[in-house]
Amino acid sequence: MDISNLIQTVTIYALPVLFAITLHEAAHGYAARYFGDNTAWLLGRVTLNPASHIDIVGTLVMPLIIYFATAGTFLFGYAKPVPVRFGDLRNPKQDMVWVALAGPAMNLLQAFLWGVVLYLLLGFNFDETFFLEMSKAGIKVNIVMFAFNLFPVPPLDGGRVLVGLLPRKMAMEFSRIEPYGFYVVMAMVFLNVINPIWMTPIMGLTLATLDFALHPLELLFR
Repeated sequence: MDISNLIQTVTIYALPVLFAITLHEAAHGYAARYFGDNTAWLLGRVTLNPASHIDIVGTLVMPLIIYFATAGTFLFGYAKPVPVRFGDLRNPKQDMVWVALAGPAMNLLQAFLWGVVLYLLLGFNFDETFFLEMSKAGIKVNIVMFAFNLFPVPPLDGGRVLVGLLPRKMAMEFSRIEPYGFYVVMAMVFLNVINPIWMTPIMGLTLATLDFALHPLELLFR
């Protein structure tokens, strides 16, 4: 990959990625505090400051290495997870579902807001390519984060949602895979298993939903 193209891509994606990660993690912290767990709040993790959520390896180094190694065909990274003591929630099994969903829900909201920005830029004939591409990147990044984090394997958010929804005995058995869940998911990513069975259909459905939600703006500026 041309180094100049890489730098341009990193510049376009930098702000959307920072917002996507920071607000995702902050949403978990806000939700946990709302439902009774102050752990993240006391540790200063309920904040919109990106520095509190960035993991040097997972947020910066790994995405760049993977993006460069795959010539821009794949991008993956992670942030510091917000600490949540599910036992401190008022209704642990029920509330953990809402805490887990808060992060992906924030990504879905951001994708919608980036879409609004894109339509406004186009509607007012703002032809600065950099900001148009940044808006498109914001939509893409947040849709990817939304879909990926909902994959139903702990410690991903979707896995925690499933644990909260399953009957208690089944939930306890299923939660035992959490120490190995990250490696399972990574194996599925690199073997290109997760894309056809999960990412592609979920992202397609999400994008179609966003298109429907943004349709009034399209009609307004047509």
